[in-house]
This record gives sequence, C-alpha cells and structure tokens, in this order.
Amino acid sequence: TALITGAAQGIGLACAKALEADGASVILADIEKDAVTLAAQKISSTAWGTFVDMGDKDSILDLFAQIENKQGPIDILVNNAGVALPNDFLSYSCDDFDRVISVNLKGPFIATQRAAKSMKDHRIAGAIINMSSINANVAIETIPAYCASKGGINQLTKAAALALAPYGIRVNAVGPGSIDTAMLAGVNADKEKMKMVLSRTPLGRLGTGEDVANAVVFLASDKAGYI
Repeated sequence: TALITGAAQGIGLACAKALEADGASVILADIEKDAVTLAAQKISSTAWGTFVDMGDKDSILDLFAQIENKQGPIDILVNNAGVALPNDFLSYSCDDFDRVISVNLKGPFIATQRAAKSMKDHRIAGAIINMSSINANVAIETIPAYCASKGGINQLTKAAALALAPYGIRVNAVGPGSIDTAMLAGVNADKEKMKMVLSRTPLGRLGTGEDVANAVVFLASDKAGYI
C-alpha cells in the first residue's frame, strides 16, 4: 500500500501511476479534493483519492486514521506535496514563508513520523521517499522559502534514515531538476527563461513526471533494499 501526497497532478500523479503499475495499491492525497478523487478514478478501480492539507497537523493525522481504518497501515509513503509561492525577496511575506515551510517541511516530518510509528508497530520494512529539489543546493532569489524548505528536506531525510534504519524502514529523497509540470509553467511560457534553463541542462530537455516517478518506484522497491 502506497500513499502519495500532492497527487492530483504533476509528479505526484506520475508517482501514483507508476507505483500502481509496479503492483502497489495506491492512495492519492491532495488539498484539491475533487481533482485528486478524479485522478484516482482514472488510475484504477482500486486506487482512491482523498483530501489532505499538508500544512495542517490535524489534517495529516486524520488522513492516516482514515487510511488505517479503511485499508490498514501503509508500506510506502511518498511525501510529494509542495508549494513555492514566488515573490520578490524584499517583499516576501512572513505568512507566505510560514505556509511554504509548513507544507514542504513540517508536513513531511509529521507524515514521516506517523507512518513510521505504524510501520514499526506492525513490523513493516517500509520505504519513505521525500521530494526534494535541485533548489536544496541551487538557489533562486524569488523562492527563498521553497529553497529553505528543500534544504531542510535533505537534512530531515538523513535524520529520519538514521533514526528508522534499526526498524528496517528506509528513508530517501529524490531531487528533481527542471520538470515539465504546472510549477514550471511560468518558465515554459518565457522563451528566454527556458533558454537559460536548458543551457544548464546537459540532456537539453526538461524532465517529465515519469522520469521522477521511475526513481521513486525504484527507491520504494526491494531493488533499493540497501539504499
């Protein structure tokens, strides 16, 4: 059983499709309830979608209670949900900064801790995959909170991996570069920005959600059992 957050579209939806194809029973969670429900219906008759606000602790805990009451504990968690909220650095509001950190960093911590407790209690050698970013290392001035959150995800991943390894629970992160999703729509629409992005991309193309999903499926599988 795999739970994927932020799964109504983009990378999260691609991960849900790929995990389903690899044999997992998938649960898609997103703040866009109608969209995620429809997305799940399109994947298979057994996939299901539900609401979660990853910036709200109670919403996350309610999600896990709902899943466990309906289907039992999960084996795989993909912490994919995220927001960027770009703005000029000098005009960046504390409210926006707090929202990004809450969704992108605090939410994954809460979900990871909650999932791991169930995995430990049920002796499940589970896998947790966090969605980091190239912006954990390379900054963009208009998304300071996003950059900070992804740097935090890298360290959270390392801390969780150390803490949970004794229980057979593996924690890893994937750090996508420029991926052709809605988050990159503004860059896609600007020829000069796209030229800049591709100039630093050796393969000369944007990545796809499927490119990222393939890495996630590998890290969730027994083939990555020592990673």
